[in-house]
Amino acid sequence: MEHLKHFRDTDFKVSDIQLFKNINKDDLIIVKNKLDSCPVVQAKSGDIILDSQSSGACLYVVLSGILAQASNTSRRQLENASTQYFAGECVGEISVLDEEASTATIAAMTDAELLLIDAPIMWHLIDESNGVARNLLQLLSFRIRAANAQLRNRQKVGEFYRQLSMVDGLTGLHNRSWLNTQLPGLIDNAHATQTELGIIMLDLDHFKKFNDNYGHVMGDEALQAAAKIISSGLRPSDFAARYGGEEMIIILPNTSRESALVVAERLCDRIRHVEIFKNDIKALPHITASLGLATLCSGQDGLAIIAAADAALYRAKERGRDQVAL
Repeated sequence: MEHLKHFRDTDFKVSDIQLFKNINKDDLIIVKNKLDSCPVVQAKSGDIILDSQSSGACLYVVLSGILAQASNTSRRQLENASTQYFAGECVGEISVLDEEASTATIAAMTDAELLLIDAPIMWHLIDESNGVARNLLQLLSFRIRAANAQLRNRQKVGEFYRQLSMVDGLTGLHNRSWLNTQLPGLIDNAHATQTELGIIMLDLDHFKKFNDNYGHVMGDEALQAAAKIISSGLRPSDFAARYGGEEMIIILPNTSRESALVVAERLCDRIRHVEIFKNDIKALPHITASLGLATLCSGQDGLAIIAAADAALYRAKERGRDQVAL
């Protein structure tokens, strides 16, 4: 940054600087006398004003141009920055107070003129003027609230993407990551409350042959149709996830073996009668599913009950498919 002049040589009024607004006349004289000898520098667009490598505590007041807080100094990052600083605003006040390097990167979004107020002068103004101290407290309060709001927004966005990452993009069911995360807790809760829990493993029959005959696009539609039947056939307290390929898993908390069997039989029947697409030329394709049911036993973990449901699914396939096995 290039040293241009001193503050006394500019047309900028002390009262136009937010940090020094609404202070009494005597304090305003003190501030002006201290600022007159402070340097004014020219920052070019893209110049870094403050970052973790900055040395020396200094308050920068924007006299002209715009500064922005961004992760890098690219034009796009600066223009899209959520925090920008305009004429009369300042940056670096926290570094002046705690003498630590800035945790944010502040750069010039446009060519800018900046007034530099070093730490000793800033501390003198704080000691000599209650108005300056009050304005600084208000500024810090605003910055803290803004930072907290940004943090909350980031948490909401992070939670949105976390939830999105737990959903299978094709079927809309939960995915394997969700299952690995949530099933242990559901099982621990069932053990702790001594309630029953059922697991159904569901596999679409001869799905490779279906794909070969009708194509993968129609295969995807078959998976989506099956997933829709599963979702619509469960209670709000039940869960369904795509386990992998054409295999899906259904979790039934607080459900007895007999009730879980009713659910499995109902899903098997509904999938058997679903229409994938209608075509007057081709024969109407259909799908069926094999289902294996297991209920949680004392001491079982997630791997054990899934293995039990998978073994039951294998028995359903051995017996001719399109059925439920225990």
